[in-house]
Amino acid sequence: MLKSKLRLLMLLCLVFAATFPAQAQDAKNKSNKEKKVYSGTPVLWRAPDDIESRNLLLGAGGEAMKPRFDRVTFIEEKTGGWSKKYSVKDADGNEWVAKLSKEAQPEVAANRLLWAIGYTTEIDYLIPRLTVDGKGSFENVRLEARRKGIHRTEEWQWEANPFIGKPELQGLKIMMAFINDWDLKNSNNKIIAVRNPASGESELLYIVSDLGGTFGKTGGFISRSRNKPSDYAKADFIKAVNGNRIDLNYGGKNQKLFDNITVEDAKWLANVLTRLSDEQIKDAFRATNYSAEEVDQLAAAVRARIEALKRISTTSTAD
Repeated sequence: MLKSKLRLLMLLCLVFAATFPAQAQDAKNKSNKEKKVYSGTPVLWRAPDDIESRNLLLGAGGEAMKPRFDRVTFIEEKTGGWSKKYSVKDADGNEWVAKLSKEAQPEVAANRLLWAIGYTTEIDYLIPRLTVDGKGSFENVRLEARRKGIHRTEEWQWEANPFIGKPELQGLKIMMAFINDWDLKNSNNKIIAVRNPASGESELLYIVSDLGGTFGKTGGFISRSRNKPSDYAKADFIKAVNGNRIDLNYGGKNQKLFDNITVEDAKWLANVLTRLSDEQIKDAFRATNYSAEEVDQLAAAVRARIEALKRISTTSTAD
């Protein structure tokens, strides 16, 4: 009996000895895969020479990337964040992340406006009614592309990135207050590794990936809102101008980002925003299935904010 127990114990030791190194190697391989570093030219913004002709109904993906949603199949549920999200495939087999919440409309509209003035963004579309096989039908769903050959890498930090001190980063900060994005945290930022089809060079696109907490009002947990056009229309944008410094009316997360906004920053952003027509601005909201009344309300508020930036830059120049 004792010999049998000893043989069994030795056998178990051999099994564990063989198993642990394999598990350790698997863990090491997984870790190496997760820590893969992508190289390339960092890109946050490209000077757009075609702002006036950009189609804000279609956005960065254009007609070519529009999803075929006549048949959408479920892959898995995505975890994390405020909104429920599904990973899905459209009728052409392309993968998307479907966001099923009131964040869908403002996020797509915000992406349209940022893309229109040259910022790198997600490729997404708003589907007024989407049926996901086995899950049901949903209204106002955002589909965000997961393209083959595109690598979503780590998050980037507002306080430490290759664009510190550059006008495009300052302009992006102002745009976050412009659209009343109260959820400014690094986990909402993403670096996407791509190969530029025109140059063939590798690029790292710095984008604000989650823009769902927009087009309402900023503030604390109780007072803030998302996707509430009436709140957005009533909210103040610029609190004061003190010499060369601009005090934005922002009450969301990470308020220190707006400590060093200058008149020159406002002028830089105004120069690109003023090139958008009223119809383009309306198209950004038409693309997201807002009612005609909401489209007019939101577009008027956006135009008013553009004019506010323009007044600051021209008044200061005149002085």
